[in-house]
Amino acid sequence: MTVDRSFVEQNRAATNRMRALAARLSDEQLQHRVGEHWTVAIVLAHLAFLDRRAHYVLDATEREGQVVNPDFDIFVNDLVLPLFAAIPAREAARIAIEEADALDKRLEAYPHDLLELVNTERRRYVFRADHRNEHLDEAEAALKSNVTA
Repeated sequence: MTVDRSFVEQNRAATNRMRALAARLSDEQLQHRVGEHWTVAIVLAHLAFLDRRAHYVLDATEREGQVVNPDFDIFVNDLVLPLFAAIPAREAARIAIEEADALDKRLEAYPHDLLELVNTERRRYVFRADHRNEHLDEAEAALKSNVTA
């Protein structure tokens, strides 16, 4: 089946629309709510993430000669790195702690039968300390090596 090449102009038009919107909005307007949880800035960050995902798939597919659409966890960190880096450091710490506290409470009160199902599917969703400690160890080791350097 031949791909309809109209995607080229459609994509370019959507990118130009995004560019024009971002250029005309103030920082305050970029924080304008879009639905219950999103803002205009979040919409743009979401689009950036999904475009980076498409880049990843295209790169991997080109390398392998077949469509490569990897598991979400395999590529998500690389894709969101520039988005994570854009978050002010103290705000990133606040968000991480709030999310960890909220998830700890949710897991503690979660129905046992459903908790067993989730744990069987992916232990890491329940035993969050495994993942947290892995990265905290890395961060603390990096800080320690920087102090002694």
